[in-house]
Amino acid sequence: MSTHLTTVSFARGTAPVSDTAVFEIFIKASPERIWEAIVDPEQRAQYSFGVSTQSDWTTGSPYRASAGPGGAVDIAAGENLVVQPPHLLVQSFNALWSDEVKAQGTTRVTWEIEQVGDSCRLTVVHDHLPESANAEIYGGWPMILSGLKTLLETGELLTTPGSLLHQE
Repeated sequence: MSTHLTTVSFARGTAPVSDTAVFEIFIKASPERIWEAIVDPEQRAQYSFGVSTQSDWTTGSPYRASAGPGGAVDIAAGENLVVQPPHLLVQSFNALWSDEVKAQGTTRVTWEIEQVGDSCRLTVVHDHLPESANAEIYGGWPMILSGLKTLLETGELLTTPGSLLHQE
């Protein structure tokens, strides 16, 4: 049995996944500081392709992620399934930026923050992906998480597409 793999990403490529993609990074910051950077729309836009995410961040509440002037471009939307600051955020995720990703349906993103010494392990699990999921849905996580780490540890923006789209 042979498997045909297609790689898609901004640089070297992201291997296709089946159902679940897991990303882990260590950040020298407190759980509270990492949580703030995840839920604060201005900070989020600095490391997440210029995307601002709006919500009241309570369990069961909706969220909306948008970009462009005045948030004119819908990027994603969903529900905050579990909100336990500053350690756990579980969200349904509906990608909206193109017809191709809209057709992928609802997936789920889990952000888990765990204190490890004077740093934290941030694990992002993007699951409930359809078979042969479009890599655009999960392929940006390495840049987003690297941008978050750089911002929190240095106060500077990382020069990747994930950060360069932020307009100050």
